[in-house]
Amino acid sequence: MTRARTILRRECSVGDDWPDSIPLLLRRIYSARGAHDHASARPRLADLLPPDGLLGLDAATALLADAIGGDRHILVVGDFDCDGATACAVAVRGLRMLGARRVSHAVPNRMVHGYGLSPALVEELAPLQPDLLVTVDHGIACHAGIAAAKAHGWQVLVTDHHLPGDALPPADAIVNPNQPGDGFGSRMLAGVGVIFYVLLALRRKLRDAGGFDGGGPDLATLLDLVAVGTVADLVPLDANNRALVSAGLRRLRSGQGCAGLQALIEVSRRRAETLGAADIGFAIAPRLNAAGRLEDMALGIECLLCDDPAQARELAALLDRINAERRAVQQQMVGEAEAALAIVPDVATTPGVAHCLFDAQWHPGVVGLVASKLKERLHRPVIAFAPSEPGSTLLRGSARSIPGFHVRDALARVDAARPGLIDRFGGHAMAAGLSLPQVHFEAFEAAFLEAATAMIAPESLHETIASDGELPADAFHIHNARVLRDGGPWGQGFPEPLFDGEFDVLSWRPVGTQHLKLELGLPGLRLQAIEFGGWRGTAPAPRVRIAYRLAPDDYRGGDAIQLVVVHREPAG
Repeated sequence: MTRARTILRRECSVGDDWPDSIPLLLRRIYSARGAHDHASARPRLADLLPPDGLLGLDAATALLADAIGGDRHILVVGDFDCDGATACAVAVRGLRMLGARRVSHAVPNRMVHGYGLSPALVEELAPLQPDLLVTVDHGIACHAGIAAAKAHGWQVLVTDHHLPGDALPPADAIVNPNQPGDGFGSRMLAGVGVIFYVLLALRRKLRDAGGFDGGGPDLATLLDLVAVGTVADLVPLDANNRALVSAGLRRLRSGQGCAGLQALIEVSRRRAETLGAADIGFAIAPRLNAAGRLEDMALGIECLLCDDPAQARELAALLDRINAERRAVQQQMVGEAEAALAIVPDVATTPGVAHCLFDAQWHPGVVGLVASKLKERLHRPVIAFAPSEPGSTLLRGSARSIPGFHVRDALARVDAARPGLIDRFGGHAMAAGLSLPQVHFEAFEAAFLEAATAMIAPESLHETIASDGELPADAFHIHNARVLRDGGPWGQGFPEPLFDGEFDVLSWRPVGTQHLKLELGLPGLRLQAIEFGGWRGTAPAPRVRIAYRLAPDDYRGGDAIQLVVVHREPAG
């Protein structure tokens, strides 16, 4: 299955308000992303938005300060993805730094409890007898679970960033930049960013009350975790998030990250000193996420809370093995999904406006990855479903969307038109989750496709690749490759530099079963290139137009560079 793609070049104008240390190439790239001066291109921690704009912050910090002062039991409840795991670790570490002596944590098991704070999870936590329950990276949609916790006499603080429904849950305090009436300057915080901001405000509250000599503990030591969770959750990297991620990457590059993250960098065979956001997204986060997908995210959280390097390496090695198993399961499920789509007439050449897939043998922890892979290949919204557990008639679905289609709003539209069809749903514009009875699958599929047809503009179904233009022959050198690598953090909403151009194909060979190694030529220049997933069983054209990233070739070392091809077509 392939899809049509069009390369379009970004437009930009570069002003004069730049220091000489920023190369012209990087100035152009920053300006094309809306950053027209050094401060907006490379925001610092000093430029962080103050916490004050977050609605509910006073009530949240009052709950936490009272719990710490009264030596009450605070129970942090995380989530089973990387954002939820890092948020849990930040909350536990941060609260202990701020004086809490009775802090514990828990996380739902995907196969047993489902998403978020459910009544079943509350009953399982009851023997712990918490006084204050703090949700991180979830809670805004957990009405029944919060009501169950309140029935036990617990106080509940919700910290979340997901979009709320029509009504807010009955918590004692809610901090969520996306809740109605919130005046915070950025709605893009990940769950880990929200709890970090709560801790900043709590430190100030305790400091103002005379609780610390001096400024209090250095919460910046938590920014390695904040960076990993923020990048992994694919939230847009606005200036505020880039300041957080940049600071966290500096800690990781200097070897100051927590033992668990350092061990994960090591086991994923990445170089800490050059670690970037892409390394987090493609190497660190998948190993943490694998625990929540196939096993129990408690293992991932244990790794992030571990301070013993030897034990951290053991935990990281176990996560690495689980991730290898996850890749095998994912490959099989994606193959089965592609085979199912292949029998649909014309899906390869004219895919429908959206797709819903279900297989009774699929693993519920991996359906999100299946949806993501198929969304990338088809450029269509995809929802993949699996039984919530083997033999169950309750389905869990994971949705991935394309720009221009707000998938959570689409689920809300279906829910409003067909009440009772969906049990639960929640999420963002680009990703969402839901559950429904298996007997409702066909009716849901029809209703979702109807909503997608009404909501998706035709132009959104044609994918475009935004290019930063063509590089001249004298720009292909290691200095530019390093400048581009280190000029980030790059990510969602602040994309990594991408260029396009026409090249002669001097030689080529498959690498493994999926990848394509190329030697490309310009007049007087021979360039090494790699296209991951690019081997389709046929030889490339003798002359091609490609979209590519210019990167250091760490495998060859020294001054070697390579072009990382993200799109290839015959030159016309």
